[in-house]
Amino acid sequence: MCGIAGIVYKDKKLHDIGNDMTNMLHQLQHRGPDSAGYSIYGGTGLEENEYILKIQVKENEKLLKKVKDTINFLTPIKNDAILPSVGDSFIYKCKISLNDFSELKPLITKVDLIDDVIVINGSHDFEMIKDVGSVLEIADRYDVRTVKGTHAIGHTRFSTESGVDRYHAHPFQTYIVRDISVVHNGQITNYWKIRDPLERKGHVFETFNDTECLVHYIADKLDTGYSLEEALEQSVEDMDGPFSYIIGTPNGIGIAKDKLGLRPGVMAETDDIFAIASEEVSLREVVDTHHVEQISPGEVMVYEM
Repeated sequence: MCGIAGIVYKDKKLHDIGNDMTNMLHQLQHRGPDSAGYSIYGGTGLEENEYILKIQVKENEKLLKKVKDTINFLTPIKNDAILPSVGDSFIYKCKISLNDFSELKPLITKVDLIDDVIVINGSHDFEMIKDVGSVLEIADRYDVRTVKGTHAIGHTRFSTESGVDRYHAHPFQTYIVRDISVVHNGQITNYWKIRDPLERKGHVFETFNDTECLVHYIADKLDTGYSLEEALEQSVEDMDGPFSYIIGTPNGIGIAKDKLGLRPGVMAETDDIFAIASEEVSLREVVDTHHVEQISPGEVMVYEM
């Protein structure tokens, strides 16, 4: 089933959005017991060419040193930390500076080549937090309720076609366009038809998860001049299967729903907030439910600041 949610504060100011998204996702927990995740935008406070990397490293001091040495060879690590985690791996978080965004993917590829190491996230304008477990467990583990931002998307996952682990949890991102992420409920049944031309253009896929295909598709459209709304509208035409998904960008969020309306989606808008979710019970955490509307089959909605 999976549950998805998104929220934008229209005043562009920092709010307790980690707390809001935790409450929204907790109300959708019944839709996805396997894992959960967030993309929280606008609160990183990074300089223009600074990036945060989050890297899963198997517990081994020599392995961590190899990761640090690999990064430092390419660009100095400004600061770093070990995040609390579960299992036999931990999350290594570090801040780096690059001359250009185009340098991020080659750096991540170098780190990913190290055995027992997976780069979970590399971003400038948003913080990605995702892991196995319940929403409340993950919120406590990473202190999500204290994270501030202007807008966010989130997900609770019920796995149907790929592994239940930290990397396969949503959100997914791509490094084609900076700071694009996606959460998805459903299946893209013409997955290979969508993926093949993207690979021919040079897109590199790390998984067989159809959500990764979605984020590559949208990033490719944005990279070739489509607006977010135009990219989402085209996806409804090109994608087959039951789906609803939310895209997060540095400027806002957007949702698209399949033409048959086989996956749920509702929205609410007030003078202060634009919010979307799989179910009304999630929206009640942040808005007056008198404002709730159904998202129609094949409909696309975008709110950009």
